[in-house]
Amino acid sequence: IFMVLSLLSIVYGALRCNILAIKIKYDDYSVRVKPAAYLCIFMWRSFEIATRVTVLVLFGSVLQSWVFLVVLLNFLGFFLYPWILFWLSKSPFPENIEKELSRLGTTIVLCLLTFLYAGINMFCWSAAQVELSDPDLISKSQNWYRMTVYYIVRLMENAFLLLMWYIYRTDFYLYVCAPMLFLQLLIGYCMGIFFMLVFYQFCHPCKKLFSSSITEAL
Repeated sequence: IFMVLSLLSIVYGALRCNILAIKIKYDDYSVRVKPAAYLCIFMWRSFEIATRVTVLVLFGSVLQSWVFLVVLLNFLGFFLYPWILFWLSKSPFPENIEKELSRLGTTIVLCLLTFLYAGINMFCWSAAQVELSDPDLISKSQNWYRMTVYYIVRLMENAFLLLMWYIYRTDFYLYVCAPMLFLQLLIGYCMGIFFMLVFYQFCHPCKKLFSSSITEAL
């Protein structure tokens, strides 16, 4: 019961973040989110987060020491990614976050922001993409390429972690149909991707403002 309540609260938080990110990106327009969009986001985040957490738990139950390496690599990758893009852009250091902050204080704030960004992306696609070169620190463009790469790599990673669990599973899972669980989790993650595609293709409140649809980008 507590696990279900925790999952529902996290999914609700992800849903609210999605809506907030849309309103921030398109603050010059009147954004009206329809019930179908709420449903698609809820299903998308439910499948995505639930399967991701389950995969990490299963992998960690048989390879305890290796799960820390997986989490660490994921976290460092997403933490450093916005900074690498910022350095490559050769943009000036952000100074407009808060006038009272020193350069050190601004750096700490940006590190905390990218820390939160990395923590979210370990489990699901962040609704707002951090862009340190932007004055608002949030990317206003819809980057289909980045999203596509994220979900392809995440699906491959989940499949690999499940394969490792399947190979090294202990007698604790003797009464569990491992092949069926393996298949169900992969299908569950693909269902999350499916509802995400439906949302961006048909239910996004600002889909008319996209330069290209997600199917065209794919």
